[in-house]
Amino acid sequence: MEIVICNKTYTIETSNNNLLSVLFNIKETQNRSLSFKSGCKSGVCGSCAVIVNGVETLACQTTINTKDTVTPLKNLPIIKDLIVDNQNIHLSLKTSHAYLAQNSHKEITIEDEQKIDLESNCILCNSCVSSCPVYTVNPNFLAPFALMRNYRYINDIKENEVETKLAAIQANGIWDCTLCGNCNIVCPSNIDIKGDIEKLRNKSAQFGYNNPNLNIGFGTNLDFGFNPNAF
Repeated sequence: MEIVICNKTYTIETSNNNLLSVLFNIKETQNRSLSFKSGCKSGVCGSCAVIVNGVETLACQTTINTKDTVTPLKNLPIIKDLIVDNQNIHLSLKTSHAYLAQNSHKEITIEDEQKIDLESNCILCNSCVSSCPVYTVNPNFLAPFALMRNYRYINDIKENEVETKLAAIQANGIWDCTLCGNCNIVCPSNIDIKGDIEKLRNKSAQFGYNNPNLNIGFGTNLDFGFNPNAF
């Protein structure tokens, strides 16, 4: 079987075609300098996220075929081979206030837990960032996972700072998202990130925020050729 990793072709003779296992095989038998990340090897830590044939995926959860192409995640600085710099995770979570800021100390029910259960499964693999077309043109855009986690904490009844969290995601945030759905497609935890961003827009509207992109061109002296005397 032949696969291409970072533009280099490798021939592998193995019955195990799990991508992460193949990467270890290549490192042990062909290229000691091949660099990649791995952790839990069970789809929980997100460390081994890469792109296979143009689609973001976890190496430990991926079966590869001959002629497949493996590349590092996009929209992040490449350190070496398949390793990217993921410092954006801490910065994005901090900027979007995606954390518990002020505990309400309310009693939590099972129903309360279920409201945030799916979003809590995010493994911070950066697959959504790599697939995001907005992030490609605007590096200041808040990562899709950060917006989704912001929604998780807004829905958490332990959180008292809802307005502060909504204020944090207005600029370079929910209104800049194109709702293309790429993040949903590549999310290994099957989280509806796009749907959460839409809900954040509705929540923001309830607090008096609106899409600033809709105001472009209004309130100006632009002449669009309208002649009221023609009617």
